[in-house]
Amino acid sequence: RRKVGRRTARENVADLVDPGSFVEYGPVVIAPQRRRRSLDDLIARTPADGLAGGIGTVNGKPVIAMSYDYTVLAGTQGGQNHRKKDRLFELAEQLHTPVVFLTEGGGGRPGDTDMMGVSGLDCLAFMYWAQLSGRVPMIGVNAGYCFAGNAAILGCCDVVIATEDSNIGMGGPAMIEGGGLGVFEPTEIGPIDVQRRNGVVDVVVKDEAEAIAVAKQYLGYFQGATDTWECADQRELRHVIPEDRKRAYDVHAVIRGMFDTGSVLELRRDFGLGMVTAFARVEGKPVGVVANNPNHLAGAIDSDGADKAARFLQLCDAYDIPVVTLVDTPGMMVGPEVEKTALVRHCSRLFVVGANISVPLVSVVLRKSYGLGAQAMMGGSTKAPAACVAWPTGEFGGMGLEGAVRLGYRNELAAIDDPAEREATFQTMVDRMYEIGKAVNVASHFEIDDVIDPADSRRWISAILNASPPAPRRDGKKRANVDTW
Repeated sequence: RRKVGRRTARENVADLVDPGSFVEYGPVVIAPQRRRRSLDDLIARTPADGLAGGIGTVNGKPVIAMSYDYTVLAGTQGGQNHRKKDRLFELAEQLHTPVVFLTEGGGGRPGDTDMMGVSGLDCLAFMYWAQLSGRVPMIGVNAGYCFAGNAAILGCCDVVIATEDSNIGMGGPAMIEGGGLGVFEPTEIGPIDVQRRNGVVDVVVKDEAEAIAVAKQYLGYFQGATDTWECADQRELRHVIPEDRKRAYDVHAVIRGMFDTGSVLELRRDFGLGMVTAFARVEGKPVGVVANNPNHLAGAIDSDGADKAARFLQLCDAYDIPVVTLVDTPGMMVGPEVEKTALVRHCSRLFVVGANISVPLVSVVLRKSYGLGAQAMMGGSTKAPAACVAWPTGEFGGMGLEGAVRLGYRNELAAIDDPAEREATFQTMVDRMYEIGKAVNVASHFEIDDVIDPADSRRWISAILNASPPAPRRDGKKRANVDTW
C-alpha cells in the first residue's frame, strides 16, 4: 500500500472513528477456500476475508464503518465477507446507525470453494444494503479501482466521495473481455474525469485522508446542530448581484457569505452545472441548499440540473434536513435540442419531489424569478415555502420578459414597418414589464412574503428554523428510499 501511496483498510477506519471507539466484527474470519488452500495460507493471506467492519463513533455519535481490504484478494467480495456485510447491515437497520463504506475492490470472487450453491445470486447483501436507503445515511468512499459488486455497493450510497485516482465501473477488465467487448486496462474504465462529470461522484478529493475528512463533515450534517459558529459580515451580500441585470455572477459567493463560515459542502459540483446543491449550516443548524447558477445557461434549468436538484431534495427530506433555495432563473431551458434529453420528464421531477417534501423550505429570490423554473425552485408556488422573500434585485414574471413581449404583442410589433422603431418599441415594452415585475411591486400584491435587505437573509432563515418543531424519531422510514440518481 505504501508503494502506491495508499493506506490500509484499518488505517482508514481508524482515521474515521473516534479514538478507542471501534470494535471489529469477524476479524478472525478467513476466505472460504479450505478445499483448495491450507489453513495457514488462508490465515496469512485472507485475514477477515478482505472486509474490516464494525461499530464505533464519529463526532461522538454511533456509526458503522466498513472497508474492503485491497491487500486481500484485491478487495473482492467473498462468501464470508458477504455474510459479515449482512450482519452489519442488519445492525444498521436495528440500531438506526449511519454507515460509512470504503469500497475499493474488484467485485465478486469466483474462487470460494467452501460455499454451497451454484450462482451465488441468493446472496442477501445487496438487498439488505439497498433496503437501508432512506433509513440511515449511507456514505460511500472510494480510492483506486472499484468494479462490479463493489461499484454496486458504492452506487447505492447517498453520497459518493472518491479520490482523483479512482476508477469506478459496473464491470472490470475481466468482465468486459469475457463479454467479448474488448481488452482494456483498469485505468481506462470509469476514470474520475468521466465519473465526476456524469454525476456518479458527488465529491472529488485528493487522497484517502481528505476523503475521510469529507466523510466526517458529511456525517456531521445528519448528527444535529453545532454549538459554535461564525459567519461573514452579512452586509457584503448587498454587493454580490451586479447592477447590470444581464451580467452573470458567482452564486457560490452568495452561498459562502450567507451560511456559516466553513460549513458548506457542495455535492456533484461538476454535474448539472446550472444547479448548485450543498449542505451548509445557519447558526450551527444543518440545511440543504439548492441554488440556480447564472454562470451556466443564465440559470435556466435543464435535465441534468433538474435531476440533480430533485435527488438532493429527496435526500434532505428523507433525513429531515430543512432546505433553502436561492432563486435566479429565467425558467426551464427550451429548444429542440434540449427536448431530446427528455426535458419534460426530467424538469417535472422538481415539481413532483418539491411538492411532496415535508421539511421546512425557505426560498430567497436573488434576481430572476420567471415561469415554471422559478415555481419548481419553490416547491411549485411562491406560497409553498414557509417563507418566500426576495432581494431588491428580484424580478418576476410568468415567463421571460423578452419572450412575453414577443408573444403577447406580436401583432403590434409586426405592424411597425421601420426596424429601428420596432426595436425601440419592443425595448420600451420590455422595460415596462420589468418595472411591473419588480420585487417590491410583486410583494405589494402579496405574491411573496417580503422584499428584504440581503443582509437579513440569515435572520429570515433562522426564524423559520427556530419556529419549526424538531423532527420526530422514527421507527421506520420517512421515504421509501433515496433515488440513486
